Amino acid sequence: MNWTLSPATVFAASPVVPVMVIDDLAHAVPMAKALAAGGITVFEITLRTPVALDAIRAIREAMPDALVGAGTILNPQQYDDAVAAGAQFIISPGFTDKLLAHAAAHAVPLIPGVSTPSEVMTALDLGYTHLKFFPAEANGGAPALQAISAPLAQVKFCPTGGIGPKNVAAYLALKCVATVGGSWMIPADKVKAGDWAGITALSAEAVALINDLKK
Repeated sequence: MNWTLSPATVFAASPVVPVMVIDDLAHAVPMAKALAAGGITVFEITLRTPVALDAIRAIREAMPDALVGAGTILNPQQYDDAVAAGAQFIISPGFTDKLLAHAAAHAVPLIPGVSTPSEVMTALDLGYTHLKFFPAEANGGAPALQAISAPLAQVKFCPTGGIGPKNVAAYLALKCVATVGGSWMIPADKVKAGDWAGITALSAEAVALINDLKK
């Protein structure tokens, strides 16, 4: 891999990676700034909405010191589009052989999603050692990830999907978990209402909780 940024750096940069679904472009920068005020400066903007690429551009321009990534990348074309928009890292819910090979040959790191030992082994074969465990809770949660990671100790994971304050401790107790992904600090009702102070408060609570659990 000749990536300009290592996935390990992405994982180490924040105790939690917010999964951001941005429907209104006007919300992009205020949401990111609210998260940053609470101590979260790594962002995954999912390509689930028409304004996602523009949101990446806007946040990169407004917050040059943050790490801005793109999520829900499904194919090489979306990878290229996200990189062109300024994404510094790419996250996918799963992977295809084409996507793994494409990202391995380009400059921006890919963190592919996996849910089985065979998928982890396939990713390892192409040099991927930092993976997303998704959807975490639906795939058996922390006990499943512990079992999957036991014979694959060289891999670090970012579990995502169904994680929140009530169960995050179980994931952080695992040696294989470097960070977690979640959206509990950006609830849809607060985003819709423009309650950025509320999102900052939830972000600060999330960072404090996770940092305390890591001690």
